Amino acid sequence: MNFVKTIVAAGLVAASTSAFAADITGAGATFPFPIYSKWADAYKKETGNGLSYQSIGSGGGIKQIQAKTVTFGATDMPLKIDQLDKDGLVQWPMVMGAIVPVVNVEGVKPGEMVFDGETLANVYLGKITKWDDPAIKKLNPNVKLPSEAITVVRRSDGSGTTFNFTDYLSKVSADWKSKVGEGTAVEWPTGVGAKGNEGVSGNISQTKNSIGYVEYAYAKQNKLTYTALVNKGGKTVQPTVEA
Repeated sequence: MNFVKTIVAAGLVAASTSAFAADITGAGATFPFPIYSKWADAYKKETGNGLSYQSIGSGGGIKQIQAKTVTFGATDMPLKIDQLDKDGLVQWPMVMGAIVPVVNVEGVKPGEMVFDGETLANVYLGKITKWDDPAIKKLNPNVKLPSEAITVVRRSDGSGTTFNFTDYLSKVSADWKSKVGEGTAVEWPTGVGAKGNEGVSGNISQTKNSIGYVEYAYAKQNKLTYTALVNKGGKTVQPTVEA
């Protein structure tokens, strides 16, 4: 899968943690929360023990596992070896997914609208402010685009999803790289902040003419309108495993 960015949620535990024998507590990235919820149900049925996961963002998960207040932490932005050694943590990949742009534009169906990297970056830079901007119209000649202002939605919390999204924008837009760059939290040029993939999903659902970015499972689960993207090779792709 190679959409905006393939993301891997990494699990973090203290190196001295003993084998799990009872309830498990975790905290961190919002992107893997849907699958963690299913695993929690299966774990409960199989063992009779609970698995409680706080979907609070990668930054919060890292802080909690560093403080040893949870059994494990989860982050979309893997920690470097020196940081792991310093905090006495062990890290491994848990689950993989993809980030997708999502929109709430009347009459537009999932996968119908197309963006390329530069145009998406310019929306988040605040350089493109209306849906019928020539750059968007050029990519979507057969889509009815309203002459309405774009409401940009982005994360307000420390987020591995944001790290991967802004890393992508930095790779496709020199302007974005020089003005904003990548990180779990950045100085956004524009937009309305929301906490977690859940918060962004809810904001998009409730706000007409909005655009945001979420992990694909959240787009499907919340019936959001995801977009297609033009990849590095110039091909328009949908957010599928094959792509």
